[in-house]
Amino acid sequence: MTGKDMRKEKRESKESFLPPPGELVTAEEAVKVTIALKKSSIEFFKKEAEKYHTKYQKMIRELLDKYASQYQAT
Repeated sequence: MTGKDMRKEKRESKESFLPPPGELVTAEEAVKVTIALKKSSIEFFKKEAEKYHTKYQKMIRELLDKYASQYQAT
């Protein structure tokens, strides 16, 4: 397997559990935190949130929750 193929396979395995933006809209109790994120990431989430008539912070929170649930000990 070439280096390019290995990078593609690794990228696909990482992406396989990430939900599409439309699945990042839920309602649940939250805890406020302060975090610095890349401007491009925030712009992406703001644009997607507008499409789904929700808040971008909720979408980011849901993404982090889904990511964490993939690695939490059962």
